[in-house]
Amino acid sequence: MGRRQASPARARITGMQDNELYRQILGIQPPWFVERVELEIGKGEVRVYLEHDKDQQWACPECGKSCGVYDHQGERRWRHLDTCQYRTILHAKIPRADCSEHGARVIKVPWAETGSRFTAMFEAVAISWLRQASQKAVAEQLQLSWDEIHRILDRAVARGLKRRTAESITHLGVDEKSFKKGFRYFTLVNDLNRNRVLYVAQEREQASLDGFWKTLTPEQVPKIEAIALDMWDAYLNSIRKHLPDADRKIVFDKFHIAQHLTDAVDRVRRKEHKELKAKGNDCLKGTRYSWLRNPANMERKEKQRFAALKQSHLKSSRAWALKQSAMELFDYKSETWARKHFRWWFSWASRSRLQPIIKVAGMLRRRLENVLTYLRHRITNAGSESINAKVQWVKYTARGYRNKQNFINAIYFHCGDLDMSPTK
Repeated sequence: MGRRQASPARARITGMQDNELYRQILGIQPPWFVERVELEIGKGEVRVYLEHDKDQQWACPECGKSCGVYDHQGERRWRHLDTCQYRTILHAKIPRADCSEHGARVIKVPWAETGSRFTAMFEAVAISWLRQASQKAVAEQLQLSWDEIHRILDRAVARGLKRRTAESITHLGVDEKSFKKGFRYFTLVNDLNRNRVLYVAQEREQASLDGFWKTLTPEQVPKIEAIALDMWDAYLNSIRKHLPDADRKIVFDKFHIAQHLTDAVDRVRRKEHKELKAKGNDCLKGTRYSWLRNPANMERKEKQRFAALKQSHLKSSRAWALKQSAMELFDYKSETWARKHFRWWFSWASRSRLQPIIKVAGMLRRRLENVLTYLRHRITNAGSESINAKVQWVKYTARGYRNKQNFINAIYFHCGDLDMSPTK
């Protein structure tokens, strides 16, 4: 059979030196070799055709046993890094090893991972770009579809999670993240020491966190010293079910406590503003963020105005003072003195006649034991908050996710500190 004639749109550009050049560029090693290279000018493609030595023995992908060839699959294609402005496509017929134990099995090729339509080098570049830019931008630059980008990201995450080892984890943070507007949440478990996401699950139920414990070995669980979280009973039930001596290790996050107090101050301000406005008094107009911000971060004029508000007889100023005093609890070194401070503060809050503050005070008294565990462990979810900011960026750059699993994988990809590089 004669060789097919090359058309003007398809030119064979390969001599022996060209074969060797592409072999080295692609990292192809025996028994594989470059048989020919064709340039498809009309399609903007360089096609590299690979062959292998005859009578080659192949390792069974299941057991590694050396086997003969059973047959060959139809020709497969893999996208490689571009050659100048041309897309580079690898072509090869993949043999199936004739294993006496496992039967006919498709062998593993050295330039790509099983199931991928891209070479390992191409996926490595895509992964490095995805770390820095949005999926949409990377897809456009690499001329990939949305599904192709997701498959590369999904394989990277699966690879990284599989490579995780059973390291000692001493301090954890449990937090939640909204998926869309409304009441759709994800549960995140973070390694506070390494500032990375360890686990993501849908919803914020007990079952959501229960799944995390299954990812740990029996040796890892007892080494957990403390867990920071909000006062969410579903999470507490899961921790108490799976963690020995849990009540000595549960730490109610002080930043969540501060948020509860801040919300109470804001509710007092809104109600008081409405009452004063009805009487023609606009002294609280435009002051919302003044009560929420740290005075140390204010400009000089704002500090002066806020100082006058604090010294007034407003209910809002009393609520703000109660909030500031409550947070002083976390400055104590001695648990004994911290308890004395709380008793004094709780008495003041209870007599304040400020219902939002009274409600938070009651919650803190009921949960006091695991508020005070902060003094022993000194951990917060501050690291989790920085992760949450990154998760928000992930969601924004993807312009929202319809598929929850895609969102979960994106969180692992950007926040999991995973080794996701493809094998070569």
